[in-house]
Amino acid sequence: MQGNTIIEIKGLCKTYPGGVEALSNVDLKIPQGELTTLLGPSGCGKTTLLKIIAGLLDKTEGQVLIKGKPITGPGPERAFVFQDFALMPWATVMRNVAFGLELRGVAKKERYEIARRYIDEVGLSGFEKAYPHELSGGMRQRVGLARALTVDAEILMMDEPFASVDEQTRRKFQEDLLNLLKIEKKTVVFVTHSIEEAVYVSDQVVLLSPRPGKVMRIVDTRLDGVQNVEDIRRDRKYLDVVEDLWQILKQYLI
Repeated sequence: MQGNTIIEIKGLCKTYPGGVEALSNVDLKIPQGELTTLLGPSGCGKTTLLKIIAGLLDKTEGQVLIKGKPITGPGPERAFVFQDFALMPWATVMRNVAFGLELRGVAKKERYEIARRYIDEVGLSGFEKAYPHELSGGMRQRVGLARALTVDAEILMMDEPFASVDEQTRRKFQEDLLNLLKIEKKTVVFVTHSIEEAVYVSDQVVLLSPRPGKVMRIVDTRLDGVQNVEDIRRDRKYLDVVEDLWQILKQYLI
């Protein structure tokens, strides 16, 4: 059963300078407390749509509403997890994770206490004093996730967050994310190129058409009766949905 709508997109269009139409008449409702993945062929506007929802990119036409109110730019209810980690190389893990709270003027002792909690939640206890160059790609991405969680935003925007790590780390990270979201109960908007990843982590997958991106289909990927994240990939519905999405998407491969 879907939760209440937290993000509503109406008639959204985006045309870049030079006339490149990235998105056309996108209508979409994103339920609260669930993970929605944007999936589609390369160049279909997934990241463009994510950045517009995040307030990092201006739309050309249409509306993006959060709890019924139009967005006018970034806001404290949204936090962005970047593909390239976007960490400050000169700052420790602790400083990086606490940075959003520092910008909000939270006192050092308080922000470090909050940051330490999320460093522990993402499995990085003991690395508080380490610098980004001392960490693996997977650990750096954990720092980025902890930073987003620390500001306690209702909505996490994740742009291919696992694309820069190896396959084993990626699978572990996917499991860790699902276990973390059982605790944190966030609304997540997730972008990936991977069909398997989309079906594995999502409550619903929004399939976008080739550019200009439009919503082609919304697929409910919840698995009834599956309690452990380790069991998802063996579930018949998981396998069937992965195959169904592949049959649709392969038509658009050149």
